[in-house]
Amino acid sequence: MRDLAGKPAFWRSFALFQGLDAAALAALAAGARQQRWQPGEVLFQRGDPGDWMVALAAGRVKLTLLAPAGRELILRHAEAGDTLGEFALVDGEPRSADATAVQATTGFVLDRARFAALAGAHPALGLSVARYFCRRLRETTEQLEGIALYQLEARLARFLLFSLRQLNGPDLPPTAVLRLEISQGELAAVLGASRPKVNRALQGLEAAGAILRQDGAWTLDPVALAAAAEPEA
Repeated sequence: MRDLAGKPAFWRSFALFQGLDAAALAALAAGARQQRWQPGEVLFQRGDPGDWMVALAAGRVKLTLLAPAGRELILRHAEAGDTLGEFALVDGEPRSADATAVQATTGFVLDRARFAALAGAHPALGLSVARYFCRRLRETTEQLEGIALYQLEARLARFLLFSLRQLNGPDLPPTAVLRLEISQGELAAVLGASRPKVNRALQGLEAAGAILRQDGAWTLDPVALAAAAEPEA
């Protein structure tokens, strides 16, 4: 794993660092340290100082908020190729959510001092970070729009399309296979609904021919999902 982190292609696979040249990527690799977390181990909690970020190389981490009534709200799941903690690292504010390893997880940690030194030596990092934050803002806006304006079946279809685009890019194939590494309960938390309601929404998408669930894999029809995602169109 350490050898992997020494390769520029590894760091360029993270959206946050895509705009960096080979020299900047080499400096990034030299300044990062490898760390592992076991399932259930907390990486950080809401309110903790945000003095480091992590680039995930393997495993899965859930980002959550605890509602006043004690209910856990899952914001998203992060996997290999995702970064965590970059917002707090840049703005100096405390952590805005809890991060907990769902699986055995490996990542490469970069602290604020090294990040600042890297940004000073390689100005392209600033532009790359700005582009990344704009992308994340657009994704968050789309997620909030889905929760506020769409019925559950449409929200589920939009979530599945978003997941497919994360894996395949904007040009989706006629059919695609998706393996969601989250439980139906976790999916319900992401969509802001109960598990029985999500199950009914899944059944509705199946009846529409948008999804076919078989042996732990979902075969998806992007055209049918797009129609379900915009029911009024």
